Amino acid sequence: MTVTATKEPATRRTVLQGAPPFTVDDLLTFPDDGNRYELFDGSLLVSPPPTPMHQYAILRLVRILEDAAPPELEPLPTVNLRVGPCDFFIPDLVVVPAETTERTELMFTPDDILLAVEMVSPSTQARDRHLKRAAYAAAGIPAYWRIELSEGPSLHVHELAGEEYKPAERHEAGEVATLFAPFEVEFDPAVLLRPRS
Repeated sequence: MTVTATKEPATRRTVLQGAPPFTVDDLLTFPDDGNRYELFDGSLLVSPPPTPMHQYAILRLVRILEDAAPPELEPLPTVNLRVGPCDFFIPDLVVVPAETTERTELMFTPDDILLAVEMVSPSTQARDRHLKRAAYAAAGIPAYWRIELSEGPSLHVHELAGEEYKPAERHEAGEVATLFAPFEVEFDPAVLLRPRS
């Protein structure tokens, strides 16, 4: 299987060992080529490296959550999440109990995750809006935030009800969102793209 690192034609290609359906163990043998490799039911999901604006917004959100989080909870960007033998995701940001960061070497499990966050980019729109929302709900992750950078940005908050997330609560740029899970925090989504003062 051949995968390119960008959308534009490239001269450098990565050849991956094995054949689908892939397992998490297969994923551990893949080269560190700058791509983000995830698995859904053994199918390979490949994303190019995040854009600077994507990283900028993640860093802003990490700071907001660190300032609001109680000491026993820890916001972390870009972690490995093993859901099962053939399901593996890399959320843009998670909130976990601080004690799990001490005992986790490589991969978190869904039981560790209190909140998963994805920043939607053009290459991951369908994945973040539908596939990951369903996968995170099926894994029992209590809260999922989807941030649409192209919408100002806007924040879409999903809370678990049974085996599915309730319809998203949407917060627009310019409006302060007051959220209570996994802890109380208030912020205007617009600050995620606002230059530092």
